[in-house]
Amino acid sequence: MEKKYQTGLMWFRRDLRTEDNAALHHAVQSCCRVFCVFVFDRDILEPLSSQDRRVEFIHESLLDLDSQLRQLARENDTPDVGLLVQHGVASDVMSLLAHQLSVDAVFANHDYEPQAIARDARILALLHSQSVAFHTFKDHVIFEKSEVLTLAAKPYSVFTPYKNAWLKKVDDLHLKPYQSEKYASALAAIPAKHRAGMPTLEAIGFTKTNLKTLKIPTGSTGGAQLFDDFLSRIDDYGKTRDFPAVKGPSYLGVHLRFGTVSIRKLAATALALSRQGSEGASVWLNELIWRDFYAQILSNFPHAATQSFKPEYDLIAWEKGPQADALFKAWREGQTGYPLVDAAMAQINQTGYMHNRLRMVVASFLVKDLGLDWRWGERYFAEKLNDFDLSANNGGWQWAASSGCDAQPYFRIFNPVSQSEKFDRDGKFIRRYLPMLEKLPVKALHSPWLASPIELAAAGVVLGHTYPYPVVRHDEARTLTLQRYAVVKKT
Repeated sequence: MEKKYQTGLMWFRRDLRTEDNAALHHAVQSCCRVFCVFVFDRDILEPLSSQDRRVEFIHESLLDLDSQLRQLARENDTPDVGLLVQHGVASDVMSLLAHQLSVDAVFANHDYEPQAIARDARILALLHSQSVAFHTFKDHVIFEKSEVLTLAAKPYSVFTPYKNAWLKKVDDLHLKPYQSEKYASALAAIPAKHRAGMPTLEAIGFTKTNLKTLKIPTGSTGGAQLFDDFLSRIDDYGKTRDFPAVKGPSYLGVHLRFGTVSIRKLAATALALSRQGSEGASVWLNELIWRDFYAQILSNFPHAATQSFKPEYDLIAWEKGPQADALFKAWREGQTGYPLVDAAMAQINQTGYMHNRLRMVVASFLVKDLGLDWRWGERYFAEKLNDFDLSANNGGWQWAASSGCDAQPYFRIFNPVSQSEKFDRDGKFIRRYLPMLEKLPVKALHSPWLASPIELAAAGVVLGHTYPYPVVRHDEARTLTLQRYAVVKKT
């Protein structure tokens, strides 16, 4: 078959795998030879801490990706194939590489975040001025943008009807994997002058983190291992997913974020198991559909990235000033006096991960106990979460604040103590992340301020010294929240 282009450039971004990669498939199918590149984009990296765990995850995953490309090349007897890794402003790097490699077309997968859309628009213009085509493809979700619409041809803003339409529309074609292997002979050797190898973390301004100590598997090899492990317990997912001390989740969030697993593979497996009667698989499939739902919300309602999805919720008067700053600091540092909230914040601060149930608890606490703007928490999660994804993070925070699409009612306010008693009944999770409380009896562990002096003394807990008093009283805070949200009822 005659190919459309002589030379192509595959630009890996949030899709760090060779298996079932839409853009890679189209690149090797359409081009006689294909170079592969990843760019550590200065525009993305410069605002980050030098110890950002996500950058190390990407770095390790690129080593795995390079190995996969080399393996594909060995199977086709093509020497010196690998991943070209660059560090610079993405638009400058891609324009220069297209020129140096005499590229006819650049291939990449869609990225839906506002900063990425603006970047791609710049690159499209630059490549067009060089007579180089720029092709992008859907790879990060099953359905994107306006692919699932209401009967009135409008985007959904409520999850359940969206889910039903999603399930009605999905078929084998939507979940079919992209096969790049049979066209892999098109992979081209890296030119000698570009064979500098992978830059070190230090060379791009970062240092190693506790990624390996945490034993977070990286690359598509690590993603596959996690998925295999999850499949052995997926049937119980619906029963175990809400308990942070239990191994219930898939832990694939960071792999979905950076595309070291294929969403088509995950959804196809979950759908098949669901149809075979696995209740756990059905619940997990729901979570994957929520991911698509929030992605299409961001595409169709871009104002939600910075404003309340429901505009009337921007009339709420959030707490401000030194007292608000002090409350946010207590929340951020896990010093609120509510053990489940503080243990959850210790988890994210130490590991970059937070259990999904706890994300809801700490978000509700920030907004409806402390009276702080949901955007403060959203930004903190964006800084700390290994699996940070703008659409899902924004959707989750607006759900908790009741300002989002299909959000919880504003009068639904999680009680941090009852949440603790229900989902960490024996206190195993709290004891792990708050060792200063580990000797308290279970009943006292959930609300130490109610413990007797004898219990506190026996456990070595001195309230206000080794562990803080509660920064707010939940019942009082709830009353204030209902008053604060009353402005919404008037609109």
